[in-house]
Formats: sequence, structure tokens, C-alpha cells
Amino acid sequence: MTAITELSVNECISSITLSPISRLDLIKYAGASGDFNPIHTIDEEAEKAGLPGIIAHGMWTMGNISKLFTPYMEQGFIQSFSTRFTGMVFLDDVLTLTAELTEKKEEKLIFTVKAVKQDETTAAKGTVIFNLY
Repeated sequence: MTAITELSVNECISSITLSPISRLDLIKYAGASGDFNPIHTIDEEAEKAGLPGIIAHGMWTMGNISKLFTPYMEQGFIQSFSTRFTGMVFLDDVLTLTAELTEKKEEKLIFTVKAVKQDETTAAKGTVIFNLY
């Protein structure tokens, strides 16, 4: 593993591809987060809300993006993480998560992060500021 400080601007840290999203993934997240909105776990409730099926919690997607930085926690920490959810994530979707270094400022590394679905549409995008120790 390369030190995060050795990255060049426009270089990505390793990407993560999540297995197809399962109902169990979302049930476990609901329990851990306390977000029991039924559009995330019950088909009929999602359909009543006008959705084609249950959707993943946006914060579930955001939390998975943050895993990209786990290998670098000995070198620094996520100081700031802003996300815009641009598409819905459904059961059986496969997400590829990426973080591209866009700027280096003294002790801060600024990344553009994305969650891209198997059909190449973006489900979430944002900015992570990683502060070095």
C-alpha cells in the first residue's frame, strides 16, 4: 500500500466494488443507524411512496465511501466529508467507490469521491478533506 502522502493530484486511491446490495445489508444498517424508514427495507412501503422498490439509505452509501480511507487512518483522518446524492441505489445494484486526489494543501488532501452504479450512473459524489497528522 502506498502512503497517502505519495499520491499525485488526479491519482486515485484503491477503489472498492461492493457486492450486489442485499436486503440484509440494509436491514443491518437500519439497526445500526436507527433509521427504520420502511422504504429501505419493505417493498410494499417503498412502492406506496412511489418508488420502484426499496432503496439504500444515502448514509449507507456515504459510510461505504468512507471505507476507502480506512487503510490510511494511521496517516491522518477525515476532517470533512460532503456528499450529494444524485441517484437511488436499489437492491442488487453493484457500486464502485472511488476517491481521486484533486488538491494538496499543506496538511490537507482534498479528494473527489464517487459511488458509481453498474450502469455507470453516479449515485453519490462529494468531497473528502483528509487531514494529515
